[in-house]
Amino acid sequence: MTKFPVHTADTAPEASKATLNAVKGAFGFVPNLQANMAASPELLAGYTALWDLFSRTSLTPTEQQVVYLTANYENECHYCMAGHTMLSKMQKIDDVVVQAIRGGTSIPDPKLEALHVFTGLLVRERGFVGDAAVETFLAAGYTQQNVLEVVLGAGTKLLSNYTNHIVHTELDAFMKGAEWTKPGSSRRAA
Repeated sequence: MTKFPVHTADTAPEASKATLNAVKGAFGFVPNLQANMAASPELLAGYTALWDLFSRTSLTPTEQQVVYLTANYENECHYCMAGHTMLSKMQKIDDVVVQAIRGGTSIPDPKLEALHVFTGLLVRERGFVGDAAVETFLAAGYTQQNVLEVVLGAGTKLLSNYTNHIVHTELDAFMKGAEWTKPGSSRRAA
């Protein structure tokens, strides 16, 4: 297995240092994901920019987490599922919603379930969702803007999920108790 560096602001390439310091300022520490991404300043900057843009969408914080958690589920990302489980708790998002996504079951709230289903289809089908799926999503109370915002959220998670798969990112201490493996998966968490 190829070993990737887990950078600090001191060991990172010069072009990653400012971003790592900003991440540390926002979170109080540098998560292992960003510490690994720092080996590519462009990846780190791109992920950070997409994260910020998605946080400014018209989707509510709960809806944003549904998109992120669903993408993490479909991409089988142990690190991001654990991280977003804990972020959801910090944001006081209903644990029933989070546990439904983690377990691969339906969300009781019909609108959030429509978002969950649409996001899952988008990720699994690599964007080829078909007009009927878009119409069903819109009929649930979402907008065309929301359709494209889901694309942004899924794209953000593609960068982090794929990075975690390749570099075998270790969970951060704050994720203790939120460890996860996709139900029925034969893959093992890194």
